Amino acid sequence: MDRKQEFSEGDGVRISEGLETILLVEDDEVVRKLVGEVLDNEGYRLLEASNGVAALSICARYEERIHLLLTDVIMPEMSGRALADRLVPQYPEMKVLFMSGYTDDVIGHHGVLDAGTAFIEKPFALDVLARKVRDVLDGRDQP
Repeated sequence: MDRKQEFSEGDGVRISEGLETILLVEDDEVVRKLVGEVLDNEGYRLLEASNGVAALSICARYEERIHLLLTDVIMPEMSGRALADRLVPQYPEMKVLFMSGYTDDVIGHHGVLDAGTAFIEKPFALDVLARKVRDVLDGRDQP
């Protein structure tokens, strides 16, 4: 199989299936499991953590490339922004996609994320999440 495989849905929307590794960091277990299931069904290799500290521990042990950090913005112990700030210098090719129940405007207004940062607002449709992840991985949603 190629790096990614494209297939068509019944409504004509094209969705790409990926083989990349994604580090999913989400403190809400229900959301983490649902998002993880979607990403797994899309063919991605998935690493899951419930907080930033656990994510750093996973990265310290994981020896292969992590292509995408998909993280909640607001979490206990360490924010998604702080986590990205720690990981991106170590893994400069890693893409980052933030998600939050707060709107992009609120997050940006309070200085949590820079303008133009890859972001998806919760709740989101599962197909929208799959498309957004693919776009970020393919560089079509670059800050």
